[in-house]
Amino acid sequence: MTIVPLAQDCSGCIHEWFQDYGDRFRRITRRAPERFMNRQWELVQADTTERLNLYATVVDQTEIDIRSLLDDRVAENSLWAAAKADYAARTAAGDDRELAETFFNSVTRRIFGTVGVNRQIEFIHDDHQPALPFPTESVFKTYPLTGAIEPVIRQIYSDCRDLKIDPTALERVMPRIAESVEKRLSEMNDRTRPVRIEMIRHIFYRGQGAYLIGRILAGKRIIPLVMALLHPPEGVAVDALLMDADGVSIVFSYTRSAFHVQVKKLRELVGFLKSIMPAKPEAEIYSAIGFFKHGKTVLYRDVCRHTAECTDDRFRLSPGKRGMVMVVFDMAGHEMVVKLIRDRFDNPKKTTRNKVLEQYDFVFNHYRVGRLIEAHAFEHLSFDRCWFSDDLIDHLIAEAGQTVHLAGDRVIIDHAYLERRVTPLDIYLKENTDKKAEAAVVDFGNAIKDLAFANIFPGDMLLKNFGVTRHGRVVFYDYDEIVPLTACRFRKIPQARSYMDEMADEPWYTVGEDDVFPEEFSRFLGLSPGHRELFLSRHADLLAPDFWVKAQDEIHTGHLRHIRPYHPRYRL
Repeated sequence: MTIVPLAQDCSGCIHEWFQDYGDRFRRITRRAPERFMNRQWELVQADTTERLNLYATVVDQTEIDIRSLLDDRVAENSLWAAAKADYAARTAAGDDRELAETFFNSVTRRIFGTVGVNRQIEFIHDDHQPALPFPTESVFKTYPLTGAIEPVIRQIYSDCRDLKIDPTALERVMPRIAESVEKRLSEMNDRTRPVRIEMIRHIFYRGQGAYLIGRILAGKRIIPLVMALLHPPEGVAVDALLMDADGVSIVFSYTRSAFHVQVKKLRELVGFLKSIMPAKPEAEIYSAIGFFKHGKTVLYRDVCRHTAECTDDRFRLSPGKRGMVMVVFDMAGHEMVVKLIRDRFDNPKKTTRNKVLEQYDFVFNHYRVGRLIEAHAFEHLSFDRCWFSDDLIDHLIAEAGQTVHLAGDRVIIDHAYLERRVTPLDIYLKENTDKKAEAAVVDFGNAIKDLAFANIFPGDMLLKNFGVTRHGRVVFYDYDEIVPLTACRFRKIPQARSYMDEMADEPWYTVGEDDVFPEEFSRFLGLSPGHRELFLSRHADLLAPDFWVKAQDEIHTGHLRHIRPYHPRYRL
């Protein structure tokens, strides 16, 4: 067999598996409307987990077939270069071409264990950032806004055929929706009077919520228009209206699970979403609609582009207290941080490298309720040595030498997590002494409670393990001791038998491996006296076993609490 037919067979095999992945992804996604209307929340969670793991499953299957097909020629670069050219021709006209290229790269990197990038056998687009296409009416439906607003809003709901909204509930909120839209429009002068509303044709589903996503066009100005719906036992109802970019951005946060939404013109859909959330990175938008692997690809290209363009920006150790398990570094001018697992863990940490990897996998598959930062796992990263100071290189090799090594003028990192940068909560509280700090203290408790009802116990609840986003939300990012809440046993400290018991170095009571004593939390939080008083005024229940046991009971009964991804001020 000559090289060209074999390369075509290789290309065809990968393309068939990519199409299979797309078919299975869409099949899972299409279940969302029925799940929502039937209130099948446990099945929603099962679908979310199944879709999350689908990509890796299909790549595994593809690798097996490719190794069988190519046999002893599986690592032949020239054959793969020919396969890449053939694959490019097969996918050139597809709306999902970029996803197809990412899939091809995933297979080659699995076969070759590529360090950095291999331009001969991978699809690389690092010369410029291709502009997102202008969305067309295949993505959205237009509603002219020439008269009264309420009939237009009614028509929008009427066109959502997958949703059977309770008429009584809709009548209750319709005047408020129309009034809110009218108020927003009245803020503009006549020259920018809105001419139309554009609504994405497909509904976005996630958890127990459904979302109508659109925008109001006022001349060159774009106003987001997002309506959130819930399905309590009484029937489907509109719960919230969001008309600002920050509020919508939080709904699409990197701390939440992905939406299930039918996609036909992917790049156009991303372009539409980017228009209503201009500050949100493109990579996060891909992840937010379920394309995590391509989101990683876009993220890596963005990091490479930043290092190439910003000649005065270099990697540095991230501000904040030194972690016992992870080394964290970043670039001041970029929004991502790089986290590496240390070779050795400081006392009292009793964990292993494999256990830390398992913890991050656990978070990836879990319902993240807006409180757990998305961590992108990367292997075999390669950076130019000039982006690192000698001191940083020495530190990385000393602390994570099993992961970091030098190869000529390149710094090779065998395994890393890239996460969105946030301000550590302890630093945030020192830098802000006003109402922002007070709001963060209150939200710190809210974050702990949200995690609890999502069956998450953070383990270490120190301030340094939490961060504050640019929107002021408190999130958690230290995953090395995270466990399911239901795996813990929450206890009250038994009364001391004597004064000597109280003064002893060791506890006078037995402590099991899974035992947790909530009344000890206040000693370890690290809040200033004023902030501690504020925290306890709102969250004193966190210091008693009753709260935690109640949350466990709720989880054991199968009840899944819906954590709204928007501030109460948006609710109708």
